[in-house]
Amino acid sequence: MIVGLGSDLCNIERIQASLERFGDRFEQRVFTETERKKAARRPFTKAGTLAKRFAAKEAFSKAVGTGFKAGVFMKDIGVVNAPSGAPTLALAGGAKARLDAMTPAGHAMRVHLTLTDDHPWAQAFVILEAIPLEEPRI
Repeated sequence: MIVGLGSDLCNIERIQASLERFGDRFEQRVFTETERKKAARRPFTKAGTLAKRFAAKEAFSKAVGTGFKAGVFMKDIGVVNAPSGAPTLALAGGAKARLDAMTPAGHAMRVHLTLTDDHPWAQAFVILEAIPLEEPRI
């Protein structure tokens, strides 16, 4: 069952302006080490790479219904790739705690994430799906 849905649209030029104005301080405050390393490998599209991840963080905060309060911080939400290559989220701290609190008893939570960009826009959608755990067989 779907228990959360969030979306966000981020202006890539706004992220570029933040990179130019605040540099490493902005990156360190908002993005995980994995996200920063991925963006560093893409010097010509760094702002777009980070803008998609910024949008994913915003979309997740909407899906859990808190925004960036109640212990949910941007740096606790990281975009990673599943073994299939599909993007997903790695959660820590308050973001993980909020997701755990939303998970119904007898269920596991699955996070679905999609990212796209078309300059000057980056977009992300997050769907939180509760999957029933199987009954143990005797």
